[in-house]
Amino acid sequence: MRLVWQLLAIAVVAFGGNMAMVAFEENQWPALVIGLATAVLSVVVYRWIVRLTERRAAVELGRKGAVTGTGWGTLLGIGLFGLVIVNIAFLGHYEVDGIGEPEAMIGLFGFMAAASVTEELLFRGVLYRVLEQWWGTVITLAFTGFVFGMVHLANPNATLWGAVAIAIEAGLMLGSAYIATRSLWVPIGIHFGWNFAASAIFSTEVSGNGTPQGLLDAATSGPTLITGGDFGPEGSLYAVVFGVLATIVFLWLAKRRGYLVPLRRAARAEAVARLPR
Repeated sequence: MRLVWQLLAIAVVAFGGNMAMVAFEENQWPALVIGLATAVLSVVVYRWIVRLTERRAAVELGRKGAVTGTGWGTLLGIGLFGLVIVNIAFLGHYEVDGIGEPEAMIGLFGFMAAASVTEELLFRGVLYRVLEQWWGTVITLAFTGFVFGMVHLANPNATLWGAVAIAIEAGLMLGSAYIATRSLWVPIGIHFGWNFAASAIFSTEVSGNGTPQGLLDAATSGPTLITGGDFGPEGSLYAVVFGVLATIVFLWLAKRRGYLVPLRRAARAEAVARLPR
């Protein structure tokens, strides 16, 4: 039941925050404030529900390492998405015509902060973390990555390929980032950096969602496998490739640190007991 209660607690905050942001989506500063408030409240609720249902402190979302983990994760997320755009632009399928609407970055910052925090708490903080104790690392990573991708089928302009791409490049990469660090701050940072770069900097669609024009007045055109089409660059093969490479690096780090949880029951219990607390 802890899985159910934890998912419900975060989902309620995410739903309420999303409804409030939709009401103020045309007003940049209220959207920023609501987005940041949703992110902070999600963290508070997560810590509270974990303590209530598991009788422990949520060290995976502790204050120690919050700034550095989120900061480095954000830089990595921006860098990875930047590599995707550079490769698409190199083939002539991404063009910049000048400066777009920099003020839109304010509201997008709040929106992406709320989305990245609530989604990471739901999928990595609750779903992955709890199931790993029963299924081990490999099965849980594959399952939660698949679920994360399929959830995006509900987005506007969603495609099956886009959902599969998200499952691989985001579901596996973000899950492996948590496994390698046993901290939720790093995947939160990567998720935020990736989405903020896609929307607020490079002015592209995010997982099929159209967003206001950000810093750059730019457009993509060309083959769907290169540009991602209406789904956005996350449906590009470049995004999948860079996501897979990042996943491999994170899992390598996790193995070196002894953070992989095996499937066998006895070994699994011993491995879970050794994980950072």
